Amino acid sequence: MESSTAAPKPMVRPVRVVDAAFEAGASDLRGLPAATVPEVAFAGRSNVGKSSLMNALLQRSGLVRTSSTPGCTRALNVFSVALDDGTACRMTDLPGYGYAKLSKAERAKWGAMIEGYLRGRPTLRAVVLIVDVRRGFEEDDEQLAEFVRTCRMDDAALPPLRCVLVATKLDKLPLSKRKPTMTAVQRGAGVPVVGFSAVTGDGRDALWGRLREALA
Repeated sequence: MESSTAAPKPMVRPVRVVDAAFEAGASDLRGLPAATVPEVAFAGRSNVGKSSLMNALLQRSGLVRTSSTPGCTRALNVFSVALDDGTACRMTDLPGYGYAKLSKAERAKWGAMIEGYLRGRPTLRAVVLIVDVRRGFEEDDEQLAEFVRTCRMDDAALPPLRCVLVATKLDKLPLSKRKPTMTAVQRGAGVPVVGFSAVTGDGRDALWGRLREALA
């Protein structure tokens, strides 16, 4: 009797970032660079670990400013990125939301700027929505996810946006609690979730896989 073996699974080559640099900090939409290459935006509640995630994704310590003070990001911070396969793109760090100490005027200004960027930026392909795995998918996150899914439904000239959900700070949980907690986050969100740790690098390749699909 002939023996047979299953074909080996193909190796997934990790993404290597060959260049990443700060390009612009725009306090309004007029300050953005010309829309020339595909873009991905990163959004989340204040102090959720957004900047740390971006630094880990880009393998550049300190490129994206991190702070223990909520509400530190007060502009659309744009970074140019080049990958080792020749792909060029941009990543935009959006101001965090849910920071109660901001004035109503500041929240209104940020909200209008972010909504205008998401609705009208022609090269924007996806929004990475970041949640703290310990807090789960909260009401503010649900509202933003719904806006991302629907904000271009009436504009056939622009491609629809993908919403990529990431649960970060995975390293803060004991190993025994990671799987059930991720399952609970995914159940609450109703969509697949990428688990991520900026400390250990867990989830980096999986998140890049989702981003490459959006950028293609």
